[in-house]
Amino acid sequence: MTARVLVCDPIAEDGIAVLQQFGAQVDVRTGLSPDELEAAVDSYEALIVRSETKITRQVIAAAGRLQVIGRAGIGVDNIDLEAATEKGVVVVNAPTGNIISAAEHAVALMLALARHIPDASASLKSGRWDRKRFMGLEVRGKTLGILGLGQVGSEVARRARGLEMKVIAHDPFVPEERARTLGVELVPFEQLLRESDFLTVHTTLSESTRRLIGEAELREMKPTARLINTARGGIVDEGALDAALREDRLAGAALDVFETEPLTSHPLFSNERVVVTPHLGASTAEAQERVSQDMAEQIIAVIKGEPAQYAVNAP
Repeated sequence: MTARVLVCDPIAEDGIAVLQQFGAQVDVRTGLSPDELEAAVDSYEALIVRSETKITRQVIAAAGRLQVIGRAGIGVDNIDLEAATEKGVVVVNAPTGNIISAAEHAVALMLALARHIPDASASLKSGRWDRKRFMGLEVRGKTLGILGLGQVGSEVARRARGLEMKVIAHDPFVPEERARTLGVELVPFEQLLRESDFLTVHTTLSESTRRLIGEAELREMKPTARLINTARGGIVDEGALDAALREDRLAGAALDVFETEPLTSHPLFSNERVVVTPHLGASTAEAQERVSQDMAEQIIAVIKGEPAQYAVNAP
């Protein structure tokens, strides 16, 4: 029987080609509403999503033939893992394909904050030559705090060391020896907050990390510090962050992710000390090619009854 795969969010053609070469029928139907997805899902053995599409318990319950859900990326908070496991559906992700792109984006946002690049560009394009307004600072010698020293956080650390920054990190799951090989000092969470000139978030979103950085944590940070989040919306309390910036308790923030996405309007967007991008961490041609190929290979493995390399549940 020919396996059918429903692609719910845009992925690179490389992965689609791999699935088709395997003999799968691939239907690309992006932008489905929850009701449309629930009505369609019963015809497919596999689903592929990015972060936009939510795979709820209701969707999974309607999927009589479903064997595998592929998350083209890292975070799986948009998939009901409990419901998938109960129904015997394997959930896989692609945790390695976008590591470099995500790390580079975090560093780019840090430098954009340090040198006011977005506002300076917009100012000059609007006809103003205003050098004094956009006085920046060097990152060399500054302390970069990394919350979550996993694969992306480690790549950020390597790049920050190349910029001659002092790098500290908090991650209870990383051994001291691993941190030392990166030139990183592991510190308690409270120390990370107090000492960071730039604090960049690279942890997953879970119940334990939801709003991990809220009002109390922001009050622990230096008023000259800048916060960067390219991990997941919901880890940083956006309301508390907005208040901290408006009350001059924080010098700046750069956000690539938001608690609700897509998002086109927010009080943070009107603050000139805030840099925002629309969830672009993995948006490079190279990352999307790797992720789509990884996803296709794992879906094929599950359909063939073989173990997936990056299964995130055990049904």
